[in-house]
Amino acid sequence: MNIVKWNPLRELEDMQMRLNRFFTEVPRSERPFFADWAPAVDIQETPKEYVLKADLPEVKKEDVKVALENGILTVEGERHQEKEETGKKFHRVERAYGKFVRRFEMPTEIDGGTAQADFKEGVLTVRLPKTVAARPKTIELKVA
Repeated sequence: MNIVKWNPLRELEDMQMRLNRFFTEVPRSERPFFADWAPAVDIQETPKEYVLKADLPEVKKEDVKVALENGILTVEGERHQEKEETGKKFHRVERAYGKFVRRFEMPTEIDGGTAQADFKEGVLTVRLPKTVAARPKTIELKVA
């Protein structure tokens, strides 16, 4: 009998492969609540606002929709796949294409009326200012 060294990373890879197989084997018509892919997102907080940045390379501005409703920020859109043309042949396609939806529950101290979204060079930036009451206040205390 051979002794096999246990590798926890191998276990995680196996679990990931099984999960991927589970989600890809379900017919598309039976999983309408899943998007085709999800863009990478960073959310940062400053004293005055929350800033969300989403990487959306090769997504047109017209194909992106941003909405803030009932404290839920929704970013959705679609990246279209290049079609094979005469003289062009793909050897490998690893980037995800199709529709995407990301939803984020935002704190209640958001001033939705002054929120702004900007789309430049494949990066969507959403600025959500905090309400005046939610901004941190510094109180100076005198030590006796």
